[in-house]
Amino acid sequence: MAQQSWQERRANGRAGRERTPRAAHEAIGDIDRDPIELLRISSKGRVDALIPLRYGRMLVSPFTFYRGSAIVQAHDLAATPDSGIAIQICGDCHLSNFGGFATPERTLIFDLNDFDETALGPWEWDLKRLVASFTIAGRHLGHGDLAADEFAFLVARSYQTHLREYAEMSVLDLWYERITFDRMYETVQNEDARRRIKRGVERASRRTHETMLPKLADRTGDTWRIRDAPPAVFHIHGESTLIDENDGWMTLKGRREEIIAALVRDYVATLTPERARLLSQFTLQDVAFKVVGVGSVGTRCLVLLLTDHHDKPLFLQMKEASMSVVARYTTHAKHAKHAGDFDHDGQRVVHGQRLMQAATDPFLGWATGPLGRTLYIRQLRDMKISAELDTFSDDVFREYASLCGWALARAHAKSGGCAPEISGYLGRSDRMAEALMRYGRAYANQVEKDYEVFRAACRDGKLEARSDAEMAADFAP
Repeated sequence: MAQQSWQERRANGRAGRERTPRAAHEAIGDIDRDPIELLRISSKGRVDALIPLRYGRMLVSPFTFYRGSAIVQAHDLAATPDSGIAIQICGDCHLSNFGGFATPERTLIFDLNDFDETALGPWEWDLKRLVASFTIAGRHLGHGDLAADEFAFLVARSYQTHLREYAEMSVLDLWYERITFDRMYETVQNEDARRRIKRGVERASRRTHETMLPKLADRTGDTWRIRDAPPAVFHIHGESTLIDENDGWMTLKGRREEIIAALVRDYVATLTPERARLLSQFTLQDVAFKVVGVGSVGTRCLVLLLTDHHDKPLFLQMKEASMSVVARYTTHAKHAKHAGDFDHDGQRVVHGQRLMQAATDPFLGWATGPLGRTLYIRQLRDMKISAELDTFSDDVFREYASLCGWALARAHAKSGGCAPEISGYLGRSDRMAEALMRYGRAYANQVEKDYEVFRAACRDGKLEARSDAEMAADFAP
């Protein structure tokens, strides 16, 4: 069969509007559900003592609640119409899951940086989660309803504009496409945004493993030991542990050193030979539990400290990967022809990250941990920076919205190979952007209602919520 041209494929995407008109995307889906019960489902299997911390971090604002409740929106989106185009999506595409990090060549780029929920699904799900995050954050941070609507519109319009450009780009050019900080600086118009980009480069240059070492660890004799700082960091079998004595990880048979060694061997087998060789030149110094993020709080997450023969550090993060909320609520992952067969959720995360990111961590891999828990591994915070949303003016927020829409368009164009079809569906007009702006407004209203239900559940004792400070006080001398 002759290969279709990109123009023909764009026409196929345009034809999808007959089945699902663009205006249909303002529907927010099935909201006849109990958000508390969905949160309980997503908390199963986590460290019991850390679940209140998860809820405590979510309780800070409607936006932090939104960050921690990806399962709720996935449930709601499952009842919404879509274009019928399934690709590898992020699954948790909110505005705080974008940021800067260094490529293996040490170039600073802007991209998506969280793939715990990645799976095959409708591309619209990512865009809708991103649009709604700007509406919710814009309101919460005091920019007002009109500005929040504008942020949401700009995200969708930027995504549409860049998808159209990527639809006309060759496969290899698209694969090599990167949004560098130099390109960002040339693109933004606002002087404050430009200053922030320059400052971001300076901050990233200081966020290396070497600068992290004295902040996270102490030297004892010839070895380094990670410093306990509960509830954020603690040794599993130490005095500050938050893992219950009856937890499976506490009752494992065998020496801890042997268990970790087996875990590392499993991980190394997923690396390319030259990267495995690189890692072999480091010696493991210590392992500790590290609490991360909002939605991930309570999942099993370890930080490994290794050093080379110059005593220079390498920090690796081993993070638990459980069933994606996208896979839980969509059938695309089962039926799409490029789905692959990932029984291992750590491998699923790695696969999605490699497909979607412009450049990936050279130490990215996966392993099966104690009691069969699936993990993925990456470097911890190497030259990684994120946006300081609390300090954004309206103009900077507008620039950031456009950058996130651009970055998501690049990720989707690369991961799915369907840029012509998606571009054809989106078209040139503002109809899709306006529909998504209305979706963001309506879904933000729903999130604020769900947040009040959540807050009442915490207040009434149906859920226990504790802040970092409250939990840290338990360990104060």
